[in-house]
Amino acid sequence: VARRLSLIKHPECHSMAGGKAIEHLAQTGNRQQYMFRLPMQQYRNCDFSFSGLQNLVNKAIMQKEKEEGIQEGELLSCVTDIAAAVQHVVAIHIIQRTYRAMLFCIKNSILSPKNATLVVSGGVASNQYIRRGLQTLAKANNFAFLSPPPRLCTDNGVMIAWNGIERLRAGLGVLHSTDGIRYEPK
Repeated sequence: VARRLSLIKHPECHSMAGGKAIEHLAQTGNRQQYMFRLPMQQYRNCDFSFSGLQNLVNKAIMQKEKEEGIQEGELLSCVTDIAAAVQHVVAIHIIQRTYRAMLFCIKNSILSPKNATLVVSGGVASNQYIRRGLQTLAKANNFAFLSPPPRLCTDNGVMIAWNGIERLRAGLGVLHSTDGIRYEPK
């Protein structure tokens, strides 16, 4: 969404990653200006998907570009409102699916209700709006809530790579020789 909105061109967001730019602009946006349908409502499971939402947002952006008479890649006047609406529906989707997972785990005795903990990490945990929603969900269901400080909530790929580095240094379950392994950073 940040890429489609060309937020890299926004004066407040030019040096921010997409998710951070969405969060920043959403703070001053009106999420009620755009009502995007929650993804996957017909599925009563714990799966996440944002592709349907992406299509809805793209259609709304194209319509607004047409209304404002601007080309793709130019900044819309309503980027803060779209950012707020998208952030909100993403948060609700994540909270709803996480709640189902919590109920499933309790019902199937996967977690003890006495010491159940919701751990939130990765890039999504750096978004304060989503984090607060998940924290509220945990509290309402008597789950402890654990999350690293936002500065440590980086992309999961980076966290997995770092774990690999630490395991390699400790000699735990990682190849002892990296000969013959080819990799390309992207």
